[in-house]
Amino acid sequence: MKLIKPNYKKNIVNVSATFAEFLGCPNDKPTLNILSKELKKDYKNIVFIILDGLGINPIKINLSKNSFLRQNIKLELTSTFPSTTANATTSFLTNQYTMEHGWFGWCQYFQEINQVVDVYLEKDSYTHEPIEKGFVKKILPKEPFYKKSKTDYEISVDVPDYWHDDEINRYEYKNIDEMISNIEKIANKKNKQFIYTYCFDPDATMHKFGVSSEEAKTVINKLNIEIEKLSKKLKNTLFVITADHGQIDIDGYVDFYKDNEMMSMLEHLPVFEPRATGFFVKEGFEKEFQKKFKQKYGRDFKLFETEKLIKQNYFGGNFRGENARFLPTYISVGTTNKLLMYNKDETRFKGHHTSLTDEMLVPLIIVSTK
Repeated sequence: MKLIKPNYKKNIVNVSATFAEFLGCPNDKPTLNILSKELKKDYKNIVFIILDGLGINPIKINLSKNSFLRQNIKLELTSTFPSTTANATTSFLTNQYTMEHGWFGWCQYFQEINQVVDVYLEKDSYTHEPIEKGFVKKILPKEPFYKKSKTDYEISVDVPDYWHDDEINRYEYKNIDEMISNIEKIANKKNKQFIYTYCFDPDATMHKFGVSSEEAKTVINKLNIEIEKLSKKLKNTLFVITADHGQIDIDGYVDFYKDNEMMSMLEHLPVFEPRATGFFVKEGFEKEFQKKFKQKYGRDFKLFETEKLIKQNYFGGNFRGENARFLPTYISVGTTNKLLMYNKDETRFKGHHTSLTDEMLVPLIIVSTK
């Protein structure tokens, strides 16, 4: 499968950068000209929707060419790397590159407690024991970019009821229908509204059933229909719809955790996720680890030296910041439709992302109802 490098001039970060500039927030990232031009048209409502996992690949598989969302794709963007929710949604939220915010993947090694931790759940990734509540955000704070806005738009967020970030004007939902209803309710307020919405689907459904499943097709088409209906109700509104990353179907699993020879060369247990797995290799074992990994797993995974990825600007900003301490010696990326199972308790998902293949491409969908 072709590997796709993040392009930080046509990236999801640039969406937030464009909104930040529009809302009068501090911004040092490139903006998207096509979105900047549209934002100058003085809309009453601006509705920004992040559909988790709805990248170009799931769209092509599940939506017809004349569908509402597909017809309104104005640009293809790249996700961050690793292309995963923990990383990408944090980049959206903070208007920061991965190297700046430090939320690289689902699980990361924290030297302060000598543990690999699920960053959202705040649990040890291997024992599943909880850690100190609030620990991750204390080490890796993240603040929404729009909190520093200077604008006449009222800013609201529409998020799942399990969303843990502190928000202003927060609306919660349990399902897609409630999410859509919240947007309509906010948009019908008297004042100008900027609405930041995050939807957990179709990512959740595709993980469980696969990108090409009937279940995925059903939920993606529901989102397509409901957002189109909403657009017909709300006049003088700009809809900006994108995704944090895409997904691909998974057709096999490689049980790396059973490989005692490879595991014995590691300083810490593996980190991140099954299609972009990080390895902290013991000093002196680097060449041996590289050689053996290629021999054993090279058919399905490519091993990168992390320092080279930093220098080649995979994590944004083209610099080695203090958050580079969370990066391992090597990162393997999936080059086929396989998952590298580094933890015996890892769920064997039918759809996944995080690598540098088709899951890197996401749409920029723009709909105007002026």
